[in-house]
Amino acid sequence: MSSRTIEHWDPEDENFWNTKGKRVANRNLWFSIFAEHIGFSVWTLWSVLVLFMGPEYGLSAADKFLLVSTPSLVGAVLRIPYTLAVAKFGGRNWTLISAALLLVPTVLAAIVLRPGTPMWVFLLVAAIGGVGGGNFASSMTNINSFFPERLKGAALGLNAGGGNLGVAAIQLVGLLVISTAGSSAPQLICYIYLPLIVLAMTGAALFMDNIAHVQREGNAMREVLRDKHSYVMSILYIGTFGSFIGYSFAFGLVLQNQFDRTPLQAAQVTFIGALLGSVIRPVGGRLADKLGGSKVTLSTFLAMAFSTVLCIAASNADSLPLFMTGFVLLFVFSGIGNGSTYKTIPAIFHTKALTAIEKGEREDLAFSRSRRLSGALIGIAGAVGALGGLFINLAFRASFTSTGSGVPAFVSFLVFYAICFVLTWAVYLRGSARSTSGEREPAFAGAGV
Repeated sequence: MSSRTIEHWDPEDENFWNTKGKRVANRNLWFSIFAEHIGFSVWTLWSVLVLFMGPEYGLSAADKFLLVSTPSLVGAVLRIPYTLAVAKFGGRNWTLISAALLLVPTVLAAIVLRPGTPMWVFLLVAAIGGVGGGNFASSMTNINSFFPERLKGAALGLNAGGGNLGVAAIQLVGLLVISTAGSSAPQLICYIYLPLIVLAMTGAALFMDNIAHVQREGNAMREVLRDKHSYVMSILYIGTFGSFIGYSFAFGLVLQNQFDRTPLQAAQVTFIGALLGSVIRPVGGRLADKLGGSKVTLSTFLAMAFSTVLCIAASNADSLPLFMTGFVLLFVFSGIGNGSTYKTIPAIFHTKALTAIEKGEREDLAFSRSRRLSGALIGIAGAVGALGGLFINLAFRASFTSTGSGVPAFVSFLVFYAICFVLTWAVYLRGSARSTSGEREPAFAGAGV
């Protein structure tokens, strides 16, 4: 494999950034967004395919929720090795490899998707589709290295938001297919995406770069796991991104089971939430740049709790308009929270680096460690956060199986958002947030976190 490697990269140097860095970073950002976008589409492919699977497939609602949970789980697990792969292979090289891997589940889905196929085969192919979920972690880790601290919130928000749009895009493609070719031709979705995957591979090969100084993250991951912020941010990311991806997988099935929507009726609206949640994600990053990530995140969890209450009330009243309002708001606020939580991660370690410099550590070493640790935590939080998608679909599966309604699942989500709200306030916004040693912690809202 040919290599495009940048030997010197210092985005914090304003002269370097203005003369060369900005152009190169933006070029890598846009091609990273496209590859990640296709990855998200493949990851959530089965959330669309299940809408085509009528009674002739012999699958219950519980089977379908299990089917869409499977790629969510695999994608979450793969995010750790995908994060490490950026340092092992290079950001550009791994983007090319990971895009090529998307061909496998897409081709297999086109082959097996027909009535009479055993459930275990569907589960196996859906699991392989989890490779699309890993792309997010490697893409975010890679882009984190390209941009200066002051622009990371916007850059990471744009990268993540553009990738998340892949969820809405494949749902729109599903709507196009089901409204023109009917529910008997789901393979058309796969055929549409095969050339797009090849295009993502080509863009990565021709226009992206590796950064030579990006080091292997194994030690960084072990080091970052000793920091309490790793656990706090991972929990918060379950609440934000876990909600977004979980609801994206489940929306169509919930409409079919809660309100008896037909496949076409469900497909006509499922893309709206994912689209709005993706488009608004960069706004969360920019708000975090200006106001502080923890303040934005705190407000986000309060808004998500309110939206969940609307969904509960709508379910009890059998009101589809009110339910749609609450569910779409969940997407919107989770999108804002996605951007703000990811902005907080590099801000935490940048502030720690500044503290270390004040104590006499060399500036280049402090900022290098900051980049490595923030990249490692991005991978860890991304992996743990993606498990939220699994939890949400399993909660809906249990809820509909036991009661025929999604209300018990929404109640559990409401409790979790309340926990996230309290955790955000207690760790990042309460008083001076002093550590047990009596020294002021280096990463809180007042420092831009």
